[in-house]
Amino acid sequence: MKAQFNRRQFVRRATLAGLATVATSSASATLFKRKTKPEALPANDRLNIGVIGTANRAMANIQGVAHENIVALCDVDENLMAAAAQKFPKAAKYTDFRDLLDHRGLDAVVVSTPDHTHAVATVAALKSGLHVYCEKPLTLTVSEARIVRETARGRGLATQMGNQIHASTNYRRVVELIQSDAIGPVTEVHVWVGATYKPYERPTEIVPVPAHLHYDLWLGPAQYRPYHPEYLPFKWRNWWAFGGGTLADFGCHYMDLPFWALGLQAPLTVEAEGPLPHKEGPPEDQIVRYEFGARGPQPPVRLTWYQGRLRPPHFAQGLLPKWGNGVLFIGARGMLIADYGKFQLLPEATFAGFQPPAPFIPDSIGHHKEWTEACKHGVGTTCNFEYAGLLTEAVLLGNVSHRLGGKKLMWDPLNLRAANSAEADEFIQHHYRRGWRL
Repeated sequence: MKAQFNRRQFVRRATLAGLATVATSSASATLFKRKTKPEALPANDRLNIGVIGTANRAMANIQGVAHENIVALCDVDENLMAAAAQKFPKAAKYTDFRDLLDHRGLDAVVVSTPDHTHAVATVAALKSGLHVYCEKPLTLTVSEARIVRETARGRGLATQMGNQIHASTNYRRVVELIQSDAIGPVTEVHVWVGATYKPYERPTEIVPVPAHLHYDLWLGPAQYRPYHPEYLPFKWRNWWAFGGGTLADFGCHYMDLPFWALGLQAPLTVEAEGPLPHKEGPPEDQIVRYEFGARGPQPPVRLTWYQGRLRPPHFAQGLLPKWGNGVLFIGARGMLIADYGKFQLLPEATFAGFQPPAPFIPDSIGHHKEWTEACKHGVGTTCNFEYAGLLTEAVLLGNVSHRLGGKKLMWDPLNLRAANSAEADEFIQHHYRRGWRL
């Protein structure tokens, strides 16, 4: 591996294409970047991976790529990093992801931070010529999703968003049924998730920053606010500054299924329904209605999202089994209900004796393994940033409408704006703390 390490260093240094600057308040702001496609590794070689974020969901991602070399760990919480270092004692340790990106011999990074630092870490890594796996949602804001998608395009790097359920056999069988016209042309989709995040008033008490926490680095590009344990490590999704509540948390998982099955991209309109918007955080209960245009021979589709205690009316009408979270496709000849692990064609009598099509979507080798193999051999991934960026943009537009009091947005994807609402730009565009930008 020593010879391989030296070869990687030679290639990295020989292909430096310029200087990219991540503007920050740190002296580590200036990073020399490799901008050409990295060479493919031999089949029996292993990637050198750096991980940004080490605990909770991040540890699950680390375990997903642990068949490669974990050579660098980064966490703003030194206690969490120390726990991860026990599993990977040879890995270098960093508290600032910008320093990790300069780690010698690095091939790829996994970004598993709170949503508000996804984009800055991901874009910096892409500009460094590194393959990137980033947790969902891809970004905190719509504009960031577009920037990440466009930054990744054409670089020849392997990218994957952490939509792990996309790799399931169940999702593949559902997509096959929809795409083989089992229920006829689909004109309606209903998606519901019972998880809730409630908004809070911003804390006013002054709480000392724990000695093991680099709080300013945790804030990253977010506007400064004094430390409080209400924000981290567990409740950051309750705050607009750091996350987007239920929709941002689960939308990319459950709306992924209709996006994939129906070939959806940018919505025509987006309209939220629910409580009055709270300045600090997302709603517990919310409905969002998305309208998508025709795609070739496929008809327009209306997709309705429900969160918290809200459900599609079909449950009250006794038309659906009493499942938890799920997705309902409504076609001209019937319905299909699905969740992560199962599906059912309805009405049951209509589909008695139904024979599904022969599988035509190959089973996944594993969501993380897809990405590591793509890093090595230049093959594709199923949740690359082109696909994931489009999905994330659409999902997050629901929160934009909510924050405007439920205003119906006429979406102009070409110009990344709501054609009928200049005030929507406040929530579409990202606002970085002084010293940070993409």
